[in-house]
Amino acid sequence: MDIISTPALPRPLIGVSGRRLRGAAIGAPHGFADAPLEAYLSEYATSVLRAGGLPVHLPMDAEPAELVERLDGVVIVGGDDVDPRLYGQVPGPFTPLVDPQRDAFEAGLIEAAIEGGLPLLGVCRGAQLLNVVRGGTLRQHLAPGEGESHGSYAYPRAHRVHEVRLSAGSVAHALYGESTRVNSFHHQAVDVPGHGVIVTGWAPDGVVEAIELEGHPVVGVQWHPETFDGDPIFGWLVDQAQAYAAHGAASQTQNVA
Repeated sequence: MDIISTPALPRPLIGVSGRRLRGAAIGAPHGFADAPLEAYLSEYATSVLRAGGLPVHLPMDAEPAELVERLDGVVIVGGDDVDPRLYGQVPGPFTPLVDPQRDAFEAGLIEAAIEGGLPLLGVCRGAQLLNVVRGGTLRQHLAPGEGESHGSYAYPRAHRVHEVRLSAGSVAHALYGESTRVNSFHHQAVDVPGHGVIVTGWAPDGVVEAIELEGHPVVGVQWHPETFDGDPIFGWLVDQAQAYAAHGAASQTQNVA
């Protein structure tokens, strides 16, 4: 009897968002200082690769829904503040220059991923924007020196500054146990959770550090796991993306049959 083997699925394709800069930021030659530049911190892509995924950077001029249709998972990366007007507030004295184009693009990625059942990881700003997209709000400023000094940049990016307590039954608890130690490079955090958003991790001072979206393979973390060597959250994302891709491949096979 001939045994028909099922070909192994390729690495799941994980989209990684970035930010828009100008050529001057990398010392572009005269005449190109104002040229638009897509900038990505490579540790996100490296983390996806190490976990078994295939990263692809998502250009900000593309249509988010069209990108999501081709992907198996998404990472929404860290960066500057989300526009406070998106959650019913106005910029305060500690609000840096906001980027409405980036807010709209990444919000579109989040909405399309949730609608399509795509696995998603939001990191720092990405977790905050996830909450805002779901109708939640943010704490606009955590002053350095208060509590765990969340806005402090005194330590190297991979230094584990403080503990995070994790909720039993959550994805984060399954990956890290009852608690883990994380880095801390943020001056904002989730305040009122949005629709379906469940808080699953807290710093010792009560600041929200992890969230999930009920009924969806969606997780947001306030720390930067990409700076750690082989953080398990990327393994979770790739596993979820692989399952998503396998389900799509199986459905396609059935349709052909």
